[in-house]
Amino acid sequence: MTIAAEGIDRLAIDTIRTLSMDAVQKAKSGHPGAPMGAAPMAYVLWTRFLRHAPTDPDWPNRDRFVLSAGHASMLLYSLLYLTGYEVSLEDLESFRQWGSITPGHPEYGLTPGVEATTGPLGQGITNAVGMAIAERRLGFELNRDGHTVVDHRTYVICSDGDLQEGISAEASSLAGHLRLGKLICLYDDNHIQLDGPTAWAFTEDVLGRYDAYGWHTQRVEDGNDVEAIASAVERAGEDDRPSMIAVRTHIGFGSPNRQDSQKAHGQPLGEDEVRLTKEAYGWDPHRQFYVPDDALRVFREAVGRGKAFVAEWNERMERYAASFPAEAAELRRRVAGELPERWDAGLKTYAVGEEIATRNASQDAIQALAGPLPELFGGAADLSESNLTDVKANGPDHFEPDHPGRNLRFGVREHGMGGITNGIAYHRGFIPYAATFLTFSDYMRGSVRLASLSGLHVIYVWTHDSIGLGEDGPTHQAVEHYAALRAIPNLWFVRPGDANEAAAAWAASPTASPTTTGSSPTARRS
Repeated sequence: MTIAAEGIDRLAIDTIRTLSMDAVQKAKSGHPGAPMGAAPMAYVLWTRFLRHAPTDPDWPNRDRFVLSAGHASMLLYSLLYLTGYEVSLEDLESFRQWGSITPGHPEYGLTPGVEATTGPLGQGITNAVGMAIAERRLGFELNRDGHTVVDHRTYVICSDGDLQEGISAEASSLAGHLRLGKLICLYDDNHIQLDGPTAWAFTEDVLGRYDAYGWHTQRVEDGNDVEAIASAVERAGEDDRPSMIAVRTHIGFGSPNRQDSQKAHGQPLGEDEVRLTKEAYGWDPHRQFYVPDDALRVFREAVGRGKAFVAEWNERMERYAASFPAEAAELRRRVAGELPERWDAGLKTYAVGEEIATRNASQDAIQALAGPLPELFGGAADLSESNLTDVKANGPDHFEPDHPGRNLRFGVREHGMGGITNGIAYHRGFIPYAATFLTFSDYMRGSVRLASLSGLHVIYVWTHDSIGLGEDGPTHQAVEHYAALRAIPNLWFVRPGDANEAAAAWAASPTASPTTTGSSPTARRS
């Protein structure tokens, strides 16, 4: 084939589109429309802005990319293959098949380069807020004058469905308040969802809402204009506000009979329509999973750039370690998820029969662990004085826009809190915890379940349980929640019966690190 008039950019973008179409068609299920519409913004992001290392996907200072619109997974898998991750063309051909590393929605820990499990909508953008919080806090702790070793951005591609979900509103509101300026979201504004036009249920001024949250907002009118997209991403870093860029795209772009239709959202285009669409792109309609050499060459430049990024950072780390050896060792330990020696030496043992509320014993445990485990990092959903979860060493130390302290104030945002702590865990360098009343575990259940399925090391502190809360009435008597939580795979649930059991639960929590089958330890006390 010959390169189209638009040049190499168009060729590379159409490669993403055709790979996505072919994979969905071969699987006979999936979502082709979003990858076809969002391919230009993804191409710009991955080839011009994203600092990543395909041959070293866990490089600590990489930019994070989260595909919050997880149903568009072929967009991400195509990019991972094309830019040189350990994802093969054969993996794309086995999309959505049993035992493949390319399932219908991205799964953390399964596919190299996937930063978060993003199936339920709204979770990915919320996880990204947590990643940005983690980057801010870790840099505050360990960067030193002249030695910036924690410094990266978090990028998101989100959908209308993500922004309709309440969890994203909770997280976005907090992100604006905290002025997380290294968080950049591109909104795939294609005006279509599964049932039909978004206008049937979604007519709000999205950018107006994000303005009110305190975000920097922009609009790109043509989702195929790569230079306009690039300029918007450049401007996104101009101040300390998180950024939302609404990009007007067309679902199923190029499909003669499916573009701008819900029929391109959640089903294959059909063999005839795939053929017609490839013809519209100027491609050979009979070749499947075809990757032009010129397009692959452009994408694979990421391998060399990534190696250069890692080498430059390693040199910075050497200089950092020479000047600040203790801090360098701490960063390496934290990123590796290793615990220091005698981290649990300060935990109390209580006399048998001593009357102390388990939440007070839990507070004692948090204070004892806070010193040896600076990675213990979290907060409560406006209930820290009831849950007793603040770290009190050195006085009040709250996470604020100009001072990313130790104690997070989530506000009354339980589901957002759950998704944000998942993002902190995805980032690495911390053992996050989240606290609220047990009855509100229902409000955050979706995030708890994803933490467990993803093998994240998150601790939940749920207090005020059972019929003993009679004065508050039946709304706060969470008597059925034990069974519901114990039914979640990989969730370790413990209800301490006394102060020693509360301390023991905390002693076990930091060591219950993720396994290949997943583990999400839960500290729960009354």
